Amino acid sequence: MERRIVVWLYICCFMVFAMAVIGAVTRLTESGLSITEWKPVSGAIPPLNEAQWQHEYDLYRQSPEFHAKHFWMSLADFKHIFFWEWLHRLVGRLIGLVYTLPLLWFAIKKQIPPGYGWKFAGVLALGASQGLLGWWMVESGLVTRPSVSHFRLAAHLVLALTIYSCMWWLALSIDGRRNAADGTTKDYQLPSTVYHAMFSLALLVTTITWGAFTAGLHAGKIYNTFPLMDAQFTPTGAAHPLTEPGWVQFTHRWLAITTGLTVLALAWRVRDAALAIMVFIQIGLGISTLLSSVWLPLAALHQAGAVILLTLLLRTLYRTTRH
Repeated sequence: MERRIVVWLYICCFMVFAMAVIGAVTRLTESGLSITEWKPVSGAIPPLNEAQWQHEYDLYRQSPEFHAKHFWMSLADFKHIFFWEWLHRLVGRLIGLVYTLPLLWFAIKKQIPPGYGWKFAGVLALGASQGLLGWWMVESGLVTRPSVSHFRLAAHLVLALTIYSCMWWLALSIDGRRNAADGTTKDYQLPSTVYHAMFSLALLVTTITWGAFTAGLHAGKIYNTFPLMDAQFTPTGAAHPLTEPGWVQFTHRWLAITTGLTVLALAWRVRDAALAIMVFIQIGLGISTLLSSVWLPLAALHQAGAVILLTLLLRTLYRTTRH
C-alpha cells in the first residue's frame, strides 16, 4: 500500500517540475501579467468567445505593463501571452487536486503511515499559501510598475521548490521504509559528508534564488559574454548584488561556479556520477543561456536543470542522513 503513496508523491513532484518549467516560459515571454484578476475557481475556464476575449484584453490594456511595454499588442498577440499565464495557473490548480483528493482517500482508508499525517498536511498548507503568494507576486506589477517584483518572483519560485523538495523527501523516506521492511535497503552510511551535503544544498538554493533575481530584472540580457563581462571582470555601476542588474548577474554566475565546484566535490566523495554529470550540464546550460541572450528554449532547459540538480542533491543528502 505504501508503494501507491510513493507513486502518488512522484506524480505530484513531476507536476511541480512541469509547472516550474512552464513558469519559466511564462516569465520569459512576459506573460505573467496578462491575467489581471485572481479567480481561483472560475479562472480555470479560459475565454470562450470574442466578447470574453475582448473583456480580458481591455482589462490588460489598463495595466502598467501594457502602457509601458506592450502598447503595440493586438488582441491576437494578447491571446498568446494569455495562454501561458492561464496554463501556468491551470497546472497549479491541477496539482492542488492531484495532491488533495488522493490524500483525503488515503486518510479515509487509514493508509497513511504513522507519523506522516502532519507532514502531508504541512505540504498541503504550503500549496495553499503558494496560490496566495503567486497572486501577491502578480499584484506587484498591476499598480504602478510594469513588471513584478523580482523579490516576490524569487519567493514564489523558492516556495514551489520547497513544496517539491518536501514531497520528494517524503517519497524517499516512505520508499526507504518499504525497502527496509523487504530487507533490500543498501547501507549508505557516510556521516562525514552530511555537512558537506547540507552546505551544498544551501549554496544551490541561494544560487537558484539569485537566478530568479536575474530573471526578474532581465539581467541575463546584458553582459552576454563569459567569463568576462564585456572585457572586464566586474560590471559597471553601483555594486549592489540585490537590485542592480549587472551585479545581480555577476553574483548569480559566480555563485553558480562556487556551487558547482562544491557539489562536484560532494559527488566525488559519494561516488555519484549522475550528480556530477548534472553539474556540468547545468553550468553548460547557464553559460549557453547567457551567451544566447536568454534564448527561450535554453533558458527553460536551464530552469529544468536546476530542479533536476536539486532532486539529485536531495537524494544524496537523504542517503547521508537517514542512518
